[in-house]
Amino acid sequence: QVQLVESGGGLVQPGGSLRLSCVTTGTIFSINAMGWYRQVAGKGRELVATITSADITNYGDSVKGRFTISRDTARNMLYLQMSNLKPEDTAVYYCYCNAEVQIRLNLDYWGRGTLVTVSS
Repeated sequence: QVQLVESGGGLVQPGGSLRLSCVTTGTIFSINAMGWYRQVAGKGRELVATITSADITNYGDSVKGRFTISRDTARNMLYLQMSNLKPEDTAVYYCYCNAEVQIRLNLDYWGRGTLVTVSS
């Protein structure tokens, strides 16, 4: 059973910084890609950032230049460093993983989310 658990959310003032973490547990042959998505109540899930097994990164337009995604494969960790936060960054942030769990079987997994609130 593969599980993703996020941490690091909280309340931060506009202009501040926060780092989210996600740990992956369970039996995985290999990870194809991981990422962060966010969702505001009443709206669809939005891409924040992704990173592939080749460390190719992709960012949503609204966070480019402010957020940085990184990973520590030895520790099965994924991170999202968020800087210059804005009130519109307020959302529940979800960790995502596409992994090969058996030969030729690739599945998507999601964490339960961590709330980030940007407010003065």
